[in-house]
Amino acid sequence: MITAENKAQAFGLTQTHKNDVGSPQAQASVLTTRIKEVTEHLKVNKHDHMARRGLIQMVSRRKKLLKYLEAKDFEAYKATVAKLGLRK
Repeated sequence: MITAENKAQAFGLTQTHKNDVGSPQAQASVLTTRIKEVTEHLKVNKHDHMARRGLIQMVSRRKKLLKYLEAKDFEAYKATVAKLGLRK
């Protein structure tokens, strides 16, 4: 479960303005944080299939957000991928 502090820190990485929580960059940032947490959980609990399903859904959602961002604003996409440390 992502804490409020972790969520605020994730938003802070890629916000376009002070109260930005809905831009694709901010949403992808929070999803990346959640994906990292669930991945660590699955390393310990290998048979937690519901968590694995949720992880796949989050990865898919982040992929769609980044695809949209790439089509709309390629420079913002490159900056977001670099800040989040994703391979693309």
